[in-house]
Formats: sequence, C-alpha cells, structure tokens
Amino acid sequence: MDKIIIHLICPDQMGIISRLTSILYKSKNNVLSIQQYIDKEKKKFYIRLAVSVNSQSKFPRDKLLGLNRQLKGKMDLFDPNKKINVAILGTKESEPIYDLLIKNKSSELKCDFPAIISNHNDLSDIAKQFDIDFYKINDNTELLQILKKKHIDLIVLARYMQIIPDNIIKLFKNNIINIHHGFLPAFKGAKPYHQAYSRGVKIVGATAHYATNKLDEGPIIFQDTIQINHKNSISDIIQLGREIEKSVLSKAVKAHLDYKIIVHNKKTIIFD
Repeated sequence: MDKIIIHLICPDQMGIISRLTSILYKSKNNVLSIQQYIDKEKKKFYIRLAVSVNSQSKFPRDKLLGLNRQLKGKMDLFDPNKKINVAILGTKESEPIYDLLIKNKSSELKCDFPAIISNHNDLSDIAKQFDIDFYKINDNTELLQILKKKHIDLIVLARYMQIIPDNIIKLFKNNIINIHHGFLPAFKGAKPYHQAYSRGVKIVGATAHYATNKLDEGPIIFQDTIQINHKNSISDIIQLGREIEKSVLSKAVKAHLDYKIIVHNKKTIIFD
C-alpha cells in the first residue's frame, strides 16, 4: 500500500486538522491533499485526506483511531489501489452498461466487473463481448447468492427495473448506486418520458443516488438536467434523458470508487 484515503466525520471543534496532520508528520507519512467541509447548521466536520504512505515506517492506524475516539467521530481508511468488485444489474437497456464497461477498459473507472446480472437474457451479449460472467436470475434469493459468490463490494443498478429487497439493501448499505429520472417527480411509474412529453415539460434530468428501502429517496450523489421545448419530439426527449442518465451514473460510480463521497444520515458530501 503506497497511498491511503482517510475519511472523518466528527463534531466540529478546534484543532482537528493539526492533530491529524501531526500524527501523520511524526510517522513520516506525507499528506497529498486535504479537503474539508463544515456543516454549520449541524455543527459537523467532514474531512478527506489523501496520504502517501512511508514504506519504511509503520502506518499510525492505531493513533489515528485513538484520535477518532477522542473526537467522538467516525473514521474510515481506504486503500485506493485495491480494486473492488462491482456487479452491474440491468434489465434491457444496454447504453449505461456499455458506458461503464468502456470507461473501465480505459481505466477511468478503476474496479473489477465480475458479473452482469439481469432478469432477462437481453444483456448476455454485452457480458460475452467484455468477457464478464452473465447471470439471468428468477428471484432475489438467486441474486444474493451470486453477490456473495462473486464477493461483490458495490452494486450498480443500470436501469434495473426490479425492486431490491430490504435484506440486500441492508447488507450493501451505501454500496448500491441507482440511476433515476429524478427531475420528473410527477411522472412516476411506466414511461415517464412519455408522460413528460404529454405535459409539455421544459426540462429533463437524472439523479444518481444510493438505494435505500424507500424507493428513490436515498442519499443523492449526482444530478444533471437539460432544457427542452415544444420542438423536441418524444424520441428526442428519451435520447436526451438517456444521455444524462448515462453521464450521471458513471460520475457517481467514479466518485464512489475514488472514495470522494462521505455519507452521513441522508446527506452526501462529494469532494472534488
């Protein structure tokens, strides 16, 4: 391990950064970057540190965790060089899946994709093309078995048109990323873009968020919109919506893989 990412959430108080960096300096580990945020309303302090680890000395994990206890905080340490296993769940739409896999091949998304899982067979050709195991499931018991078998760390719902059960939501808390046409709140259910078109909306968009047991209400990671008008056909709107969904989803996955997201309760802090 030549680099480590540190996340810390704690009550806001004086001297947090100096105490953190002092421990790292004394152990001869170099701080590469510091990003912080203070929620003044909740009096919460958030920080992300990227640290170059000195291979000649022991990393001061115990001292950092001791400081975390003193600060009454929640600290996590991550190895950014270790690739995590990501499962893609989809139904029939291939565009967001292709986008993720192409970005992975170009090293923009640094992870392993050991499985594509679906309740249909439509996506099997994509899996074959990228030499990924494909699983067609009939129920959520099969889904859970595959996730465990493949040692999955993160689940990406790439237009997966099924409800994820509570037991999997709980097991993968803040590790299931979903894409949703979130700027169409009045148009839930089937064919949201058709509903929007019939109502003459002037904006379409998408939201990437962590999945919870409350449908489409999890912590938001990224959002984007594009303006439309009466000249846009339903085909235009669908394509524009899909482009935004694809972009927002890949940005959310990248932020998660780069450990740039801190989740606290229903709120996300996204560092640059």
